[in-house]
Amino acid sequence: MNSSLHARFLRGLAASPDGAAIRFGDREVTYREAHERALLWAGSLHGSGPRPPAVVGVLFGKTIESYQGLLAALYSGATVVPLNVSFPSPRLRAMIDLAGVTALLADEYGLAVLEDVLAGDTMPVFDLTTEPDSAHKLAEPHPVTATDTAYMLFTSGSTGRPKGVPITHGNTHHYFSYLDERFDFTPDDVFSQTFDLNFDCAMFDLFCAWGAGATVCAIPPHAYRDMPAYFAAQNITVWFSTPSAIGLVKRMGGLNARSMPTLRWSFFAGEALKCADAADWQAAAAGSTLENLYGPTELTVTITAHRWSTESESLSVNGVVPIGDLNPGHEHLIINPDGEPTEDEGELCITGPQMTPGYLDPEDDKGRFLEYGGKLWYRTGDRVRWVTPTELAYLGRLDSQVQIHGLRIELAEIDNAVRASGVEDAVTVTRETPGGLELVVFYTGERVSAAELNKRLCDRLPQSMVPKHYQHVEEFPLNSNRKVDRRALAGVAAELRAAKAGAR
Repeated sequence: MNSSLHARFLRGLAASPDGAAIRFGDREVTYREAHERALLWAGSLHGSGPRPPAVVGVLFGKTIESYQGLLAALYSGATVVPLNVSFPSPRLRAMIDLAGVTALLADEYGLAVLEDVLAGDTMPVFDLTTEPDSAHKLAEPHPVTATDTAYMLFTSGSTGRPKGVPITHGNTHHYFSYLDERFDFTPDDVFSQTFDLNFDCAMFDLFCAWGAGATVCAIPPHAYRDMPAYFAAQNITVWFSTPSAIGLVKRMGGLNARSMPTLRWSFFAGEALKCADAADWQAAAAGSTLENLYGPTELTVTITAHRWSTESESLSVNGVVPIGDLNPGHEHLIINPDGEPTEDEGELCITGPQMTPGYLDPEDDKGRFLEYGGKLWYRTGDRVRWVTPTELAYLGRLDSQVQIHGLRIELAEIDNAVRASGVEDAVTVTRETPGGLELVVFYTGERVSAAELNKRLCDRLPQSMVPKHYQHVEEFPLNSNRKVDRRALAGVAAELRAAKAGAR
């Protein structure tokens, strides 16, 4: 059996050769067209030197051409490294160097930043907006093995230096084989594409769709102004985004009852999904099955799933939807702060066929992998608790539990209490003061005085957990992966304190 990631596109090609593989607004590329173009570009890569490049970067700005570039790199048998032009050029250069990229495929946005990114270096660069040379066209995709790296994504290390995460064809084969059994995707489906190619959740959209012969439809920013209308116009049947998108659609008035009738499946991942948001989305997409997915990049996109039902809210912790059970073939280990196994609650560690072989730089493995019971486990850095024999609840990151005046405080518990106090949403961060850490709440929705919020929270939280500082914002900042940017909010909190001190 062909376990390569690009074999999923070949399945889609066989199922729907003249169907749209990629759609950007009014532009479409069929499976047949994308296949032929990928063979041409893959051939150009093979003909660029004495040997084919082993690692190919796709310098992209989210265009049809960038998606075809990703497919071409896979067809060439290379490891593909998505490089988002919204990142600073020095960071992109560091990624290129760390990954060992020796050739680039660039769309129009990639070409615009190419000079700054390469910084005088030379390597073969292919302009995806032009017609590829047919002289070296491949007859078929280049073969790969299960242990070969399909793609490499970068996450931010604790030092700020990007960490390369290689994901093998074997990792993706196990993952997508399981998804094929779990879901009923068909060539008639149209998948949303809200994620950039450097975010692993984009791989879910692409290769679930392409494995079924379905269409991947990029969601432009203006679509959020009237998402129900956009869904109807594009016949979107499968939605996948971070939970932050729910609040945006809601603010635009798009979550009215049964306003999204085309949806069959709704997926959310990347950050905690609140029960209130899940319920609002489910009411708008009443014919849709909603799932909360969880998983770090190091475990190949997602590793657990919880299917929303009438019982979900009763299983929630701090108003957050459970993350469910592990994908088949995997084992879990929960460890306490001392690193000892526990059956209660603690840090989630996982091992199994979706686990990365290790970071690109072995130095980054330290502290992220654990040897126990003769097996290697990935430490997720996430705290969990079993709420049923088959359902895990997400309690937050290890660093979301802070110590203030000697007391351990769960920031997620404060977020939930503030939301229950009459505002739309809330994010609690900490900031340093001469007297130690203090809590700062950012919230959206109705503007409420600090005194009133303080009064409401005194009925819900112990006095030691009630924040003294509240900041209303129209919306939360999002990072490049469209998750709430807590680091940015913490920075704002520190700046507000500094400004207040300077005004004295």
